[in-house]
Amino acid sequence: MPHDHHDHLSPSGHPYRQDNDSGLTYWQTMEIAVRELLVEKGEVTASQIADQISAMDERSPANGAAVVARAWTDPDFKARLMDNASDASREMGFDIGPMHLVAVENTAEVHNLIVCTLCSCYPRNLLGLPPDWYKTREYRSRAVREPRAVLREFGVELANGVQVRVHDSTADMRYIVLPARPAGTEGMDAEALAALVSRDSMIGTGLPRTPSST
Repeated sequence: MPHDHHDHLSPSGHPYRQDNDSGLTYWQTMEIAVRELLVEKGEVTASQIADQISAMDERSPANGAAVVARAWTDPDFKARLMDNASDASREMGFDIGPMHLVAVENTAEVHNLIVCTLCSCYPRNLLGLPPDWYKTREYRSRAVREPRAVLREFGVELANGVQVRVHDSTADMRYIVLPARPAGTEGMDAEALAALVSRDSMIGTGLPRTPSST
């Protein structure tokens, strides 16, 4: 008879975890069927699918941070980024796909905040998977209704004269914030600057790190 391990530790010393062996959902079954059909017909190979999955798993905020750092150090690139963020990101080798990416710049007068009010549209190609809070109904609604209150909860205090602009992402258009370059970084190269760029600063719910805080 099977033992109930809920209150026991495994031989490794960790709590037992319930096996993830439940039945497939309709969409999981469809994905497997379509994938196997494409491989069978020679449209794609199993290794190509595995490579693409690996590439998707490797996406992280470090990609976006590299774009921001280059914009901070290369005025010509910054101009191209603000004109067409999709093409500028492709210059750096990042696969943006058909998505229309828009960069919005934080200044002393304007602070930008990104949200998706319908679901969780997010520039995953540059920032990786969205944080859980980005997908919650509370963030999606309050970011529009009371953005300053939301920013304060993230620790971002803005002066009264700073305008907050909220940008609503869609399935076809995504946004990335170009945060203001921190003071005291004049002698830093792009690699060192990228380490100051946080994920939240590219969403607008945070600010870049300062050299003294790294």
